[in-house]
Formats: sequence, C-alpha cells, structure tokens
Amino acid sequence: VHVAESGGGLVQAGESLRLSCTYSGLAFDDYGMGWTRQAPGKEREGIACINWTGGSTYYTDSVRGRFTISVDSAKKTLYLQMNSLKVEDTATYYCVGSAAYDYCSDSSSLYRGLKPWGQGTLVTVSE
Repeated sequence: VHVAESGGGLVQAGESLRLSCTYSGLAFDDYGMGWTRQAPGKEREGIACINWTGGSTYYTDSVRGRFTISVDSAKKTLYLQMNSLKVEDTATYYCVGSAAYDYCSDSSSLYRGLKPWGQGTLVTVSE
C-alpha cells in the first residue's frame, strides 16, 4: 500500500482545512479507512473512520461535529474536512486502513492502534 497525505498547513483557530490521502495498491471496498493524529509529546490517537461500504463513520469526541471523513473511491482518495479548528488540533495527521470486515462497525475501531501508512501531514493551529 502506498499513500500520500496532503493538505496540512498553518491556520488560525476557527479556520478550516481539508486533508487528503491518495492511496494505491488497494481497493477501498477491501478496506475500511481512517485518520489518526499525533500531537507533540502525545500518543497517536484514532480520530475518525469510515467502513468499506462508506456507510458507517465514527469520530472521537474531540472532533465529532467539526470533522467529516469521506472517500472518493474513483479517485482513490480519503478526505478529512476539518472545520472550526482549535489549537489542540495541532498534530501530524495520518491515514490508516484495515482489511478487517468489522472495521468501523462501531467506535471501538478508533482505538485499534492501526499503524500509519504514510509520512503524515502536519496541521498547526495558532490562536
């Protein structure tokens, strides 16, 4: 699997960004996918996932209502729309995936500790 995350940058609190993860070497309908992030000095945390049908999504409490995960399987791209960004959203964001049939069937999937596929994209939110 090869991925390229992009879309990160420096923004002010309250602004928006859209992250992209372009992937190859897999078909989305074989995998569920998600986003994790790692803030400086903190452990990596799963924040959003979407199952292989695209019909199920889950979010961690800290981003629910502000972030939206989606996928365009024709473009082989996973997205994370991030609105109302907060300083505490500052982190490196990574896309992840799982071939497990039950991935993202409930919120516990966010805590499976999936390893990132790529190098990530840095998001910095200033006050």
